Amino acid sequence: MSAQLPACQLLQRYYGDHTALCPVAPGRDEWLVHQSASMVSDSVALRDVWHTHQKAAFSPFEPTIELKGQVVLFWPKAHQLGLWWLDWLCQVLPEGTSVDIVGEHQGGIKRVPKWLDERGLKWDKLDNARRCTLYSTRTRALGDPDAAWTTFTAGELTLASHPGVFGHGKVDEGTTLLLEALDSRGLKTPLRVLDMGCGDGIISAWLAKRGHEVSAIDVSAFAVQATERTLAANALSARVLESDVYSKLDGERFDLIVSNPPFHQERDISFRPSARLIEKAREHLTPRGELVLVANGFLPYPELLKRAMGEFETLADNRRFRVYRAGA
Repeated sequence: MSAQLPACQLLQRYYGDHTALCPVAPGRDEWLVHQSASMVSDSVALRDVWHTHQKAAFSPFEPTIELKGQVVLFWPKAHQLGLWWLDWLCQVLPEGTSVDIVGEHQGGIKRVPKWLDERGLKWDKLDNARRCTLYSTRTRALGDPDAAWTTFTAGELTLASHPGVFGHGKVDEGTTLLLEALDSRGLKTPLRVLDMGCGDGIISAWLAKRGHEVSAIDVSAFAVQATERTLAANALSARVLESDVYSKLDGERFDLIVSNPPFHQERDISFRPSARLIEKAREHLTPRGELVLVANGFLPYPELLKRAMGEFETLADNRRFRVYRAGA
């Protein structure tokens, strides 16, 4: 079976098909699933794939984690997130444990030796192919990965921020336009609201502060942690859980579904989560419920909305972002 991801093609060339691996922060790849003895990912969607194949899969925030196999860190596009993963591995693994690091050249993997040197981690270059490079290092005591968390103020709210979470350290322009559009509508209180793709929790906190019953979901454990910290920093409460779009909601219905849906997965553009958000919205809205989302103006959401929801309207348009509303 040939690997699909370039990084996995390199791993297959180097390790062959007989070495059990423990991928950390990997992409989705069928060969990698079968080669894994365990895995770690912030994505509940990826962990579900591994679980489907009866493979051990962990969130980095689980209290008990048992890593089996050769640990291979897939270097992410956001180098600050890669450094967090390095610090985390040095914290959870015994000192001197072998950790290999793989990534694509366009994703910044060639800068990894510099960052390893800065952390006092010795390294070797193991292989290079498919425009990817594989390095090896060994763990040693480093700083506390929790230091990567920061907070910043956005208007009336304090937000928690973590590398890899959408809008890290700043408020996205689209989110600002969305909140302005919601504010101008004067939402009745309280509504049962679903914040789909909650990120750092700004939308959930804004809604909870106005008395709504909020459920905040995200596919990423980092985002779930960030939203929980944001709510706590503002003395607010909401239900927060990991979910791959509607996968963990068991047919629940809401008066309002609101979202600034992602369309990037690392360096790739993917509309699949957004398409599922829109296509299944009716199944999760009350009879008079509404779907309100914001998106870049060039994205093909009007077609998706018209096909799935029938009529829709544009609540706001600043030439870069548009806020759409569709009723159940």
